[in-house]
Amino acid sequence: MSEIRKHYFLDEYCIIAPGRSKRPSVFKTEKKEQASNKCVFCAGEEDKTPLATAVYKNGSILKDSESSRVTGWDVRCMPNLYPALAPDAGEVNSDHEVFPGYGFHEVIVETPSHENMIPDLSDEEMSLLMKVYQDRVIHYEAIDNIEYVSLFKNWGEKAGASLEHTHSQLMAMPIKPPLLMEEMKVIGSFSRCPYCDIVEKESKSERLLYENEHFTVITPYCSKVPYEMWILPKIHTNHISGFDQNQLNSLGKAIRSALSCLRDNMGEIPYNYMFYQLRDEPGYHFNLKLQPVTTKAAGFEKNTEVYINTMPPETAVKYLQGNFKDGSE
Repeated sequence: MSEIRKHYFLDEYCIIAPGRSKRPSVFKTEKKEQASNKCVFCAGEEDKTPLATAVYKNGSILKDSESSRVTGWDVRCMPNLYPALAPDAGEVNSDHEVFPGYGFHEVIVETPSHENMIPDLSDEEMSLLMKVYQDRVIHYEAIDNIEYVSLFKNWGEKAGASLEHTHSQLMAMPIKPPLLMEEMKVIGSFSRCPYCDIVEKESKSERLLYENEHFTVITPYCSKVPYEMWILPKIHTNHISGFDQNQLNSLGKAIRSALSCLRDNMGEIPYNYMFYQLRDEPGYHFNLKLQPVTTKAAGFEKNTEVYINTMPPETAVKYLQGNFKDGSE
């Protein structure tokens, strides 16, 4: 039976419609054969990309120069070759409200190995990646006229990734996302952080997927898409800069565990994950949303901004844990 579910605290809705779903195995995909040829993000191909602005190698942070490219690296950060925003954006003239496309667009290559994905990375590699995320966000937010840094990962062609080699991106912008500012207005109307309430309640619910010392992973009650997951810190923190190394280690383990559950039980499904944080708003609660790409927003979703989800999160968590039994086999 379908349900219209309201977001935990925002004026948003989704429709949970299991009757529209096919058997969940339709989402499960087979692992693709990896390309045998090296790509521009692989070790040894450094001269085929823009100069790296931050190269993490053996505990040091280096950078490329015109005469020398750093090799033997662990994580490599470079400007996007096709940036949506650029630091040298020129003036624009228009009768409408418009600003120069000023900003920065960076690619974070998470591993020199073409074969490895996030579920394959070690504790040490995940801890380093989280430290890179923290460093690069702090670096760009310190630049004049940068108001927000969007940190995200697209994996798989259907999720928007143009290259197979696993990587993340960030975009540093001169504006704050209206979506987050509207959310902050609602949060400010509560006497207690609503995300803290979510952590407390969902950690005891059937939607809990994983937890460690510092983070909780849930399939949210108001999931917009099948197998959606939220990663939430147990202690209220508004921004990644507030995490110490132990918390960063736990964040890496939470992300890897969530993606391992997805891959191990549902196959190589494309996905996006997005960091939500506000540097100057201590009342905000850092969160990361992971959304597999199993469906497309169609006319109804675009017309109403109400999403139809054919996989109840209470069932999704069982699939992700590998514990679902429907008796049909």
